[in-house]
Amino acid sequence: MVADKKPRPFLDKTNEDIYQAMSTVAKLVRKTAAKAGVPRALLELVNVRVSQLNGCPTCLSVHVPSAEQAGVKPEKIMALPSWRNADIYSAEERVALALAEALTVPAANTHVLDSASVDIRDEHGSEVFTQEQLAAVEWSIITINTFNRISIASGHPILRPKS
Repeated sequence: MVADKKPRPFLDKTNEDIYQAMSTVAKLVRKTAAKAGVPRALLELVNVRVSQLNGCPTCLSVHVPSAEQAGVKPEKIMALPSWRNADIYSAEERVALALAEALTVPAANTHVLDSASVDIRDEHGSEVFTQEQLAAVEWSIITINTFNRISIASGHPILRPKS
């Protein structure tokens, strides 16, 4: 006899206080990034890439439109899976996307993160991020990874735009 399959609990509804704390962290990360001068468009591009890597349809349904609203061009969103082979990304975007992959799938990307530091220089040797900006980008990556896992664990649906 097969038992009735129960739906997974929506973690944001089952433990609202924990989810609220995570939302507070996300707001603080966005505020810190803005204060450090990290453009919202860059953060949204990273959010989309991390959500692609994690296979989170809910977060993609939120962050693709957010990226567009922040000014990310559609071709950058479409080419994200092959960003290393596309010449449409800035030095800042390339560093942020490399970090996104390294922090999301660390075992496959140990060459990006070493024990000393992350290469935050462009092809000409100029640093593309200050330490504050780099920390803000990394916190943003860590935060979207957490929300991806919450949505995946909860089985959240794709969010449809309101018509």
